[in-house]
Amino acid sequence: MAKQQASNWIERFNEWRTAHLTNQQFMLLLSVPTGFLGGLAAIIIKRLAHGIRDLVLSVQFEYSDILYFVYPAIGILLTLVFCKYILRKEIGHGIPGILYAIKKKKGEVSKHSMWSTIIASALTVGFGGSVGLEGPSVSTGASIGSNLARWLKLEYKQVVMLIGMGGAAALAAIFQAPMAGIFFALEVLMIDLSLGSLIPIICASFIAILTSYFLLGQAVEYNAVINEGFIPANAIYYIGLGLFVGLISAYFLRVTFGVEKRFKNIASPWKRFIVGAVLLGVLIYLFPALYGEGYDAINAALRGDYSAIYKNPIFSGWDQHDWVILVLLAAIILLKAFATALTFGAGGVGGTFAPALFIGAFSGLFFSLTVNYLGIGELDPAKFALVGMSGLIAGMLHAPLTGIFLIAEITNGYSLIVPLMIVSALSYFVNRIFFRHSVYTNSVAEHGVEVTHNKDVSILTMMTINGLIETNFSKVKRGSTLGDLIPIISSSRRNIFPVVDKDGTFCGHVLLDDIRSVMFDQTLYSQPIEEFTVIPEYLIHPEDPMETVVKKFQVSGKYNIPVIENGKYLGYISRANVFSTYRKTLSEISED
Repeated sequence: MAKQQASNWIERFNEWRTAHLTNQQFMLLLSVPTGFLGGLAAIIIKRLAHGIRDLVLSVQFEYSDILYFVYPAIGILLTLVFCKYILRKEIGHGIPGILYAIKKKKGEVSKHSMWSTIIASALTVGFGGSVGLEGPSVSTGASIGSNLARWLKLEYKQVVMLIGMGGAAALAAIFQAPMAGIFFALEVLMIDLSLGSLIPIICASFIAILTSYFLLGQAVEYNAVINEGFIPANAIYYIGLGLFVGLISAYFLRVTFGVEKRFKNIASPWKRFIVGAVLLGVLIYLFPALYGEGYDAINAALRGDYSAIYKNPIFSGWDQHDWVILVLLAAIILLKAFATALTFGAGGVGGTFAPALFIGAFSGLFFSLTVNYLGIGELDPAKFALVGMSGLIAGMLHAPLTGIFLIAEITNGYSLIVPLMIVSALSYFVNRIFFRHSVYTNSVAEHGVEVTHNKDVSILTMMTINGLIETNFSKVKRGSTLGDLIPIISSSRRNIFPVVDKDGTFCGHVLLDDIRSVMFDQTLYSQPIEEFTVIPEYLIHPEDPMETVVKKFQVSGKYNIPVIENGKYLGYISRANVFSTYRKTLSEISED
């Protein structure tokens, strides 16, 4: 009864707002609650994870260093128990799941995603899983936007808009960087980059920032002080850094994708947990800087301080040797990729945004210290650590504008805008040489879904073959005669007649144009239908991507192509139906 009343109220509200508000005005209105809730979700995740971290690290005793080996396993185990026995669902990867929902599920995201990711990621990161909170924050904000749109029974383009608002709000709030949130939504989440979609996202980010200021004060996640801006003479070094971090970002993706594939081959989730947790524990015990988000280590790197690499007493006596410093920095950069991948493989929930910032900061630090050590320059390690963060974001996420404006905002100015542009552009370019897909879009692409800002490709990805198959073609049984076909022709509105055997196997088809000149010659009615059957050169299979379907129409010049599954006839897809469905989908996702 309550649900029916709520549904009636929503219908009346929609009638009122359709009569009194334009779509742009309505989206602007919804940006207020979406921005507030998205920002609030990010703050809750951050506070909960940091609260758990502070609690577990407060335990101190003579051999407390061993806890760096134990804590991550406890967090991942609690995450697995929560998902398996309380939630009873798999949470999966946050942002890739949102992208898949946008492309294939009309933007519909599970209701539990508004809260389950908060708990799971806080447990994983709080206990030291080597992942971040930004991805879960964005996916939670996007889930809030999606479910708010579903509750209000909005159309698809509005659902996507609210997903973008929620995601932008969450990222803006967690970094207190509104431009970074806006560009992240545009580069990673959105389909239509029109001005109409930009204004509500700006407003949602603004509301999220106000929420963050009210609850946290002006507390920047990463503290960086730039005493001197861009030095043109150092441009060559920034070019070198851009190429270097581009290669490092490609290395990270290679490790992540490779480890993920290996863990998928382990059938038992508990075996995956044991293998992943043990290996992760060893890495974090050796290099405590890999623990959790690496917040303190990143901030140290942004001051040009590399003391985080010596947290383990094993290395404490080697801090006077420059070459040892470089070796340990390189080890941390390379092993962070494995630590992140092992956290996911063992069953942890988190994001890759913070690992990108971590690796970027230490890559910049490593690059500048190497140049200084070799005596070929005098670089400021703090500035190169900052710019390296931007480069890793650009490379790993394929989001160069997000990387540029995030670092520009957390430094409270644009004094480094030129090196940020150089490094981000080069890193993105280098990574794209090796990887077509980003850390977010790769897993979506493995499910046959292309995530791109190319509108044509986006629309084709959203179309499904099953929705295009036409079945009102009159079939002819194999072994029939031309005479058997004549009455079928007289009752059919089509000019193609598929020939199938008794099991439904496709044997070819008869084209009306081919028999038009003989169909009234009764002396030929006894001829077997096989004499008039044509085996088509092009066939469509249900698993074919829509891009492949379109190419088959373009190359063949045909107006109808049969759809065959395991040899069985399913129907035909027509060129006209593909085009009309394309136009309909375009109208659903595009702003007026």
